[in-house]
Amino acid sequence: EMAILKRLKFAASSEAYTGEQQRMLFETLDTDIEALTAEIEQLNPTKPADDEGKKQQPKRAALPASLPRKEVRHDPDSTTCACGCQLQRIGEDVAEKLDYQPGVFTVERHIRGKWVCRQCETLVQAPVPPQIIDKGIPTAGLLAHVLVAKYLDHLPLYRQSGIYGRAGFAIPDSTLAQWVGVCGVQLQPLVDALSQELLAQRVLHADETPVAMLKPGNGKTHRAYLWSYCSTAMNDMKAVVFDFAESRAGRHAGEFLGDWCGTLICDDFSGYKHLFKQGIIEAGCMAHARRKFHELYANHKSQIAEEALKLFGALYDIERQVQHLDAENRQEVRNRLARPAADTLHAWLLAQRQRVPDGSATAKAINYSLGRWGALTRYLDDGAVPIDNNWVENQIRPIALGKKNWLFAGSLRAGQRAAAVMTLLHSARLNGLDVHAYMKDVLERLPTLPASSVTELLPHRWTPA
Repeated sequence: EMAILKRLKFAASSEAYTGEQQRMLFETLDTDIEALTAEIEQLNPTKPADDEGKKQQPKRAALPASLPRKEVRHDPDSTTCACGCQLQRIGEDVAEKLDYQPGVFTVERHIRGKWVCRQCETLVQAPVPPQIIDKGIPTAGLLAHVLVAKYLDHLPLYRQSGIYGRAGFAIPDSTLAQWVGVCGVQLQPLVDALSQELLAQRVLHADETPVAMLKPGNGKTHRAYLWSYCSTAMNDMKAVVFDFAESRAGRHAGEFLGDWCGTLICDDFSGYKHLFKQGIIEAGCMAHARRKFHELYANHKSQIAEEALKLFGALYDIERQVQHLDAENRQEVRNRLARPAADTLHAWLLAQRQRVPDGSATAKAINYSLGRWGALTRYLDDGAVPIDNNWVENQIRPIALGKKNWLFAGSLRAGQRAAAVMTLLHSARLNGLDVHAYMKDVLERLPTLPASSVTELLPHRWTPA
């Protein structure tokens, strides 16, 4: 896979792309290659021989002396040797890390003093703090800024490079891409843990939105899909998980949900139908049914549509009354108020269907509601189920707006990485967190956190260090 990516980047065919498209293709390829390198190293952690390693590593240019410096000193907890003698400082190692606050670069000078015991010649030095990018120059703050800008603010890396250049230190697109690739690999265990916790909920929303994916072989784009799954607005656990797939085939939803068995709120897309044969309970979206009548009223001032909107409005008025209640009390109010209102709407739809001609837009709107009536009213049987699928559609909306900026996903791997990082960022936003502070803290703590404790960094459980 890496060989193919390198051929795509350096082959003459890459010249077929021009301007922004070529820059975005290259940043995607660089990010994918770096992510693959990190994955291969995890599978085969054997380090190369010293001579071999030195040949493969280019010499890094020093950070500009004009950037302000902040010293961070790392010294041993104790300067008393195990033999009882006092250690003496004989030197230090200095590693410089590039940090960034919006508009301002600074350099952190990490100084690790060397202490030696003159008596027994024991050398003591504080260990190097683990980093997301081993021996890399970016701090967790800078990496967090790059990820938030790319995946939440939808700024491609080449635009970020220009912004950083105006701040005093131009970072090449390829370097930013390498950082993003490594971060994507390192954050994946956290995304997997969040997916497992989401699938422990018994009521979920699901929706999907198209995303163009580049087909480098022919210079065209292919319609891929970003699938979204999230807990309900009434659930204490706030999370959304994005899953990028190369098509809209229902098998992708089946692969993500696995053996999950609960209530799934979704639209009438046929890709979900096979799930309901496997024990998943279908709950429809009342907003989709209402929307069809709203379009009739907005476009044609239909009197039938106006009456329908009033009847749908009665159901939503009740939902506004019960949105802050617990599931049990919400169910009681729905049985008392919403069920009679739904029965009235159903009887009205049946009566109107007899009056309108087949094939008309009004007949199609009525047929949609009658054909899905069981799914549309499923929420009346369970106080934990919302009336519509608007909650997950709201989570997708920022992605739809962002597509105008980043144009396409460069590859399946790039789409999956974007989905993983956006999962954490948008889940943090759902929980009311400062997204940059959250991601910075995660990138600082993740390298030293045991695998058994990774759930502490999930957005709905996170507390600042």
